[in-house]
Amino acid sequence: MLIAGRYRLRDAIGRGAMGEVWRGFDETLGRPVAVKLLLPQGSDPTAASRFRLEAQTAGRLSHPHVVGVLDFGEYEGRLFLVMELVDGDSLARVLAASGPLPAERVARIAAEAAAGLGAAHRPGIIHRDIKPANLLLDADGALKIGDFGIARFLDDPGAALTAAGQIVGTSLYLAPERALGRTAGPASDVYSLGCVLYQLLTGRPPFQADAALAVLHQHLDAAPVPPRQLGADLPPAFESYLLGLLAKEPEDRPTAEEVADWFGRGAWRGRRSHCRVNTRSTAARAGRPSPVRRPPRRPLLPPPPQGAPSSRWRTQSGRRACTGQCPAARACHSLAVPG
Repeated sequence: MLIAGRYRLRDAIGRGAMGEVWRGFDETLGRPVAVKLLLPQGSDPTAASRFRLEAQTAGRLSHPHVVGVLDFGEYEGRLFLVMELVDGDSLARVLAASGPLPAERVARIAAEAAAGLGAAHRPGIIHRDIKPANLLLDADGALKIGDFGIARFLDDPGAALTAAGQIVGTSLYLAPERALGRTAGPASDVYSLGCVLYQLLTGRPPFQADAALAVLHQHLDAAPVPPRQLGADLPPAFESYLLGLLAKEPEDRPTAEEVADWFGRGAWRGRRSHCRVNTRSTAARAGRPSPVRRPPRRPLLPPPPQGAPSSRWRTQSGRRACTGQCPAARACHSLAVPG
């Protein structure tokens, strides 16, 4: 198939909820490309807008660790997006094939992924779906961030294109503030990257459960098991800094640019981490007095009052289960987890 009289499609290399990706060839410039075609979306009126948003978002970026966008258009009623062809595997496939990776390789991945995120965050672009499947390795082993399909612009809240109260992203890598339905920011991407790095080192995400809602609870209130307790062979500084990326409060995490610098200069090899997220708040770093810390978060699923069970709960075999009637539960039950 020849798209727009220029892009020859050769074989399908991937398919997602919104589009299918083909290996192609640009006959005008004589180079291989990847072409993403929007799938027919009769039941999703926002699909075309989201596809255009992906093109606009990624099109703003030009960075060695972000998949480049080359062209965008429409052919026979279907939108298409032409991208740089990354001729390699995703981290999801690497994990499936080889299991946990050595610390040195993960440190390189961390530096490159964080550098790509930093490039996105500078113009106000939040990826919102950092996960192994969206982090690609080219033939030389260099990492590139792909799939900006649910990204948003900080200066355009309407660009999220999601229904009110809906949470988008993948629950295994979702930052705590997003599990509460709050707006994603740069720190949310950093947390997701921390989850990916944790999985690369241990073979499993920091939090797992049979249901997405249970995973969200753990992101909110559970502490991740230190990777070395799960058998990961890495220096203490690496472990300490990684746990800092998984801080519950966004202001307690480093920026993507700080993460790229820390791993890039080899600080992860040390015995102790000097990660600033473990010592003082963002306000203190800026020369302002540290704010009074918030009291512990009230449980997302509160206990019923004394006496008869609350209308928010029902009893099943001696255990309480959420009915979904409380506001927090309604927000959680609206969870959307794209593949």
